[in-house]
Amino acid sequence: MSNEQNGRVALVTGTSRGIGAAIAADLVKAGYRVAGTSRSGAAPEGVLGIAADITDPARVDAAYKRVEDGLGPVEVLVANAGITRDGLMAAMKDEAWGEVIDTNLSGAFRTVRRAVRPMTRARFGRIVLVGSVSAYVGTPGQANYAASKAGLIGMARSIAGELGSRGITCNVVAPGFVRTDMTDELPENVRAEYLKHIPLRRAAEVGDIAAAVRFLCSDGAGYITGTVLPVDGGLGMGR
Repeated sequence: MSNEQNGRVALVTGTSRGIGAAIAADLVKAGYRVAGTSRSGAAPEGVLGIAADITDPARVDAAYKRVEDGLGPVEVLVANAGITRDGLMAAMKDEAWGEVIDTNLSGAFRTVRRAVRPMTRARFGRIVLVGSVSAYVGTPGQANYAASKAGLIGMARSIAGELGSRGITCNVVAPGFVRTDMTDELPENVRAEYLKHIPLRRAAEVGDIAAAVRFLCSDGAGYITGTVLPVDGGLGMGR
């Protein structure tokens, strides 16, 4: 694939597997110079893997320094890292709530905060936050997860308003039911129930999400900011 993005430096969080790994690999193919963070440091081939915990501001800063020293200033950021700690509201522990919010929402905040000053100096930046259809349809047993992903939408729109005049865009990609190692382990009847509510009658592949992210990172998306792009097969239209 041609290097149409002129080797811009991209950082993707949560690249050890699943959606994050697919996004990082796809950006490499599109010609970006890509670094990826995860707690283990795992990343796809061709990606600079960095061990980082996004709940720790010092480790976020250290990860950025590794990218800056190895590849250059981050021009494209994809904040994908996230966790789940599912449980019904009446039984959900404070720890389960706090861990999910701290990783999925506050972790994205820390990651974006470290990116924006260099982007502002360069007067260019692409920020994509990986949200979820859960943000606007809700998911029983995932109040913490849905709240964290809904928070990303407000954060993205605030960032878009603050930084648009500096040539920086900020958008959210909202996946629906995605086929991954984790969802493949669900019982057949559970998967069938999910698919019944999806107009396209199939789960998303990780490549579907990666393609949407790649578009929002591209020069062609330079006039798109503050938006939520559902990649959910129509699930978010309502059940």
